[in-house]
Amino acid sequence: MEKRLFEDLIDSAKAKQRTGQSTTWPVSFLLHLVAAMLVVLVPLLASEQLPEPASAVKAFFVEPMAAPAPPPPPPPPAPRAASAPRVAPKPIVQDNTFVAPVEVPQDIKPEEGLDLGVEGGVAGGVEGGVPGGVVGGVVGGLPDAPPPPPQQAVRVGGQIKEPKKLKTVSPIYPDIAKQARVQGVVILEATISPQGKVNDVKVLRGIPLLDQAAVDAVKQWVYTPTLLNGVPVPVIMTVTVNFKLS
Repeated sequence: MEKRLFEDLIDSAKAKQRTGQSTTWPVSFLLHLVAAMLVVLVPLLASEQLPEPASAVKAFFVEPMAAPAPPPPPPPPAPRAASAPRVAPKPIVQDNTFVAPVEVPQDIKPEEGLDLGVEGGVAGGVEGGVPGGVVGGVVGGLPDAPPPPPQQAVRVGGQIKEPKKLKTVSPIYPDIAKQARVQGVVILEATISPQGKVNDVKVLRGIPLLDQAAVDAVKQWVYTPTLLNGVPVPVIMTVTVNFKLS
């Protein structure tokens, strides 16, 4: 429409020139200017009356998320061990029933066929002895009990004092030792019984030609009993035998 209006103006101007009307160039310029303004302003005015285009609507498609896997089921509870049934204790029933005593006959006759002893008794028997006794019983009662086990000997020293010598036997000087002019001291270990007798003798430091003579002499020595807590006990002690040539 604007283009057609512009063309009409141009055609009108040309027609006026052809008709000889006197126009000047300013008029022509003004017409051209007006036409140019119309060409510019008409579209602008028309564009303001047009409705604004609706804003574009953007659509987004979101894929649905996969549903999470269900949690695993809880493990089944462990079976409880079957408890043993309790057995109720049996009630104790006290029998309070009293039984009447049985009457014992005063006269008891011996049964026939029983051996009640030896007719006329046994030599050395006791008058009024027990019926049914054994013929040939032990005279004097039961035999003696076996002796107690031997006590362990304790060594002299500390609270165990050395017993006193009651009997001393001098050693016999061997002739061979005299001829060899051998003399000296023999040291022995003697074990003394609870009764004070020498039971055992060992040589601790000796002289070959004099040892046996020393042992034979010490075995004949006698001591007082050694008491421990008021009880006689065997003891071990060291003794010496001196051999000296005259």
